[in-house]
Amino acid sequence: MNTIERKILSQFDSPGATERRIAELGEPSIVGDAIAGLVERGWLRQGSNADTFARTEDGRLQLAGPLDLTIYSRPRCHLCDEAKFQIAPTLKEFGARLTEINIDKDARLRALYDYDVPVILLGDRKIAKHRVDLRQFRRQLQDAKSAANR
Repeated sequence: MNTIERKILSQFDSPGATERRIAELGEPSIVGDAIAGLVERGWLRQGSNADTFARTEDGRLQLAGPLDLTIYSRPRCHLCDEAKFQIAPTLKEFGARLTEINIDKDARLRALYDYDVPVILLGDRKIAKHRVDLRQFRRQLQDAKSAANR
């Protein structure tokens, strides 16, 4: 991913930034090809208007750092609640950042993970589903922290 693409994808990190107009993403003559490439890879999608775009979940994961943890879950899921409770102390210990995604708000994610929640990713790599092996989880965070410090 080049610098322009990274900058475009990061524009969606600000609060309430679900859709952005092309002009908000940069000078259209400069960012046009990059936007087309991001759409082609599935990291952006057309927004509600012809001149707007939205970042996909795959696009968000492209910016995930080694200690960024994503948990795909749903409300009232006892396995999800149990996993979040179990991993919370280890996340705090390693300074990892947790993003929780409700799969029921995204048809594509629901189709992918409907019967597998919770699904946990570290960076952009799946590390667990259903239940968490806390020893393995700690080891994975240690490895990720070591890699980040290199």
